[in-house]
Amino acid sequence: MATGAEQTRLEAVVMAGGQGSRFGGGKLTAASGSGVLLDGALGAAFAAPARAVTVVTGADPRVAGAAERFAAGRGLTARLRIVHAADHAEGMAASLRAGIASLAPDAAGAFVFLGDMPRVPAGVPDALAKALAGHVAAVPVFQGRRGHPALFARELFPQILGLRGDEGARAILDGLGPALARVEAADAGVLFDVDTPGDLAP
Repeated sequence: MATGAEQTRLEAVVMAGGQGSRFGGGKLTAASGSGVLLDGALGAAFAAPARAVTVVTGADPRVAGAAERFAAGRGLTARLRIVHAADHAEGMAASLRAGIASLAPDAAGAFVFLGDMPRVPAGVPDALAKALAGHVAAVPVFQGRRGHPALFARELFPQILGLRGDEGARAILDGLGPALARVEAADAGVLFDVDTPGDLAP
């Protein structure tokens, strides 16, 4: 359960290791707006109250370059870390493990952003960080539905490192009961993700 002082030791992890098979491959580096799809998640992650942003790469070899260009263009290179999940083909759990395992030993918690969710509303990460006090995780909620990003206190890192398969941390969050802080979000951006090229249409 993060205290106010520990909130200065939060990290951000961007999950960007997937194949994007329903999209036809290359999802996170597909053109979107004036850049690529991954830019939306990176913008939200860098805006979060986190010391560094760790981008977990995997199936698409172009993701690392896209992240580096985004950070360089905004003077944020010093906060960017790239971690490759060698076993990314296993699924989301492999990327989560790689990201969490790479964090500094004194990290008090970690935001987990999904690379294909470009519309996280401004202010959500700050609200999650404030809500974490007295809880072991915090998530945004819109109209009763749990969204992303999720913020995990360090106490949950061992459980995350034990995950396997393609389910992510959903089961961990499901089992937290009152130890999970639920923060109302202003719009559905905490739920919106891109699965197919049609989802990128304006």
